[in-house]
Amino acid sequence: MMFVWDTSELNPEQASAVEEPSSVFLNACPGSGKTRTLTYKIAYELSRRTDKRIVVAITYTHRAADEIQERIEALGVDTTALWIGTIHSFCLEWIIKPYGIYLPELSRGYTVLDLHDRENMLKRLCAPYSGLTVWDCDYYFEADGYRLGCADTWKHESIHQVLKAYFHELATTRRIDFELILWYAQVLIRKQPQIAALLSQVFSYILVDEYQDTKQIQYNLVGAILRAGAGRTKTFIVGDPNQAIYGSLGGYAISVSDFRAMTGLPLKAMALRLNYRSSARIIRHFSNFNVHASDIEGSGDMVGFPSHVSYNRLISHQDLHDELARLIQKSLDGGHAPEEICVLAPWWILLASTTRKLVSLLPNQQFDGPGLVPFSNDPDNFWFKLSKILLTESSPQMLVRRMRWARDVIADLQDLGVDTARITQRSLLRESNSLAITETDGLAYLDQAFVALLNRLGIDLSAFPALVEHREAFFASSQARLQRLQNSGATYITDLSFFKKVFRERNGITVSTIHGVKGAEFDVVIAFGLLQGMVPHFNDAQGDVAASKLLYVSHPGRLHRL
Repeated sequence: MMFVWDTSELNPEQASAVEEPSSVFLNACPGSGKTRTLTYKIAYELSRRTDKRIVVAITYTHRAADEIQERIEALGVDTTALWIGTIHSFCLEWIIKPYGIYLPELSRGYTVLDLHDRENMLKRLCAPYSGLTVWDCDYYFEADGYRLGCADTWKHESIHQVLKAYFHELATTRRIDFELILWYAQVLIRKQPQIAALLSQVFSYILVDEYQDTKQIQYNLVGAILRAGAGRTKTFIVGDPNQAIYGSLGGYAISVSDFRAMTGLPLKAMALRLNYRSSARIIRHFSNFNVHASDIEGSGDMVGFPSHVSYNRLISHQDLHDELARLIQKSLDGGHAPEEICVLAPWWILLASTTRKLVSLLPNQQFDGPGLVPFSNDPDNFWFKLSKILLTESSPQMLVRRMRWARDVIADLQDLGVDTARITQRSLLRESNSLAITETDGLAYLDQAFVALLNRLGIDLSAFPALVEHREAFFASSQARLQRLQNSGATYITDLSFFKKVFRERNGITVSTIHGVKGAEFDVVIAFGLLQGMVPHFNDAQGDVAASKLLYVSHPGRLHRL
């Protein structure tokens, strides 16, 4: 059945992009309903399928993928023929797993390096080099090799030595990290051109969100499949070059002409110009930081809102948390709901202590921040995926989400060699729901629940080394995180009730980095520490301009910079 919508749901620009029959290159200004347009486009193309081919949507984060899929399902559209996820998940699922046998580096098997293990490995390798940290060792691949993200060129020689040892150790232990997933996917596509040809026959559409922060290697991968399809596989690529925030790690906004040349497709350039969520004052102020000419028109109820922008360069480090609490309370007293307030910092490392301090200063408020996640949150770890099911209650509101999580868990078990013929999504949820464990310590609860569930499913953990490795990484990372939290005074964090808060619907005041809330919108944004040369990456030479540009991405109605 063809998906249709009421004229009030999409404006003419949005509807035109959704209904366009050819491939589209869509520039969408902030607040223009980009996610809604992308969601409706996916739903529209799913409903128009005339064959068994798959619609692929590549998002920047797992969270965005979940949100878009849930929106499509809420529209009543069947998502059976939809694959949606990050570029790393796409490369693993569609290129590395089925075709990795063609590469000597992958042919004898591999595991994906856990984030906790990666950090520990790099810490160990950096130790002999004075002044070198894990954060300095960020790198990304381009067509011919890797590039360093660190702006301190005097550290580069040492970083190269660390990465040489790092790559050697990965190869010896048959492990790959996230960047190597992209690299090996590109190598396979180049050496085995039939892969791109086969994928172009499987996919009817490839949709790409947030193209402005896509890396060259990612463009190459998508471009190879589209080019092999010779027009049979279409694309819908959407983003905003003025919201590019990952340039220091290889992301950039490709031009429509370059993408046409790369794919061989007659892309139609389109735009969403109407900003529904920012006031005219905010739009005028941050248009000073646009790096690409754009036509943005304020629209909707917010256009006349008297937005307030304040700067405070006098707050000392010792008084920062008190000032943050004061601004939050002032916003709450002014009628803003907690969900409309966001506190932003340049580094993740600053957020845990900030969140915990704000919890103590405003004990009656709920906070949503990384400092309150009491266990390993590596989204690619099998046991993290399983914990999402075990820590959430069975309810009609959570059914669709838990069914999707169950599907992912079963798929991972299959990839690890487990016979899942008798395991269905519903049976997995049923067995999970029936566990009766009285343990109140969160990590101990998960330990017992993991064992009990595998016993119910008839899975012998010791027979699957990769599962064991994932488990060890999950608990090692969780223990380290809990220890840091307890050392900073959060003794309550081990309780099971805090573990169960992690996967509930997000509520309360958000505490995050700007990168972490990419695409989110808030009425009040309170940002601190953004003028220290740390945005968008730790040593960006244009920190002040980048900070202002990044704040624009957040769509604030009120903005406080400390």
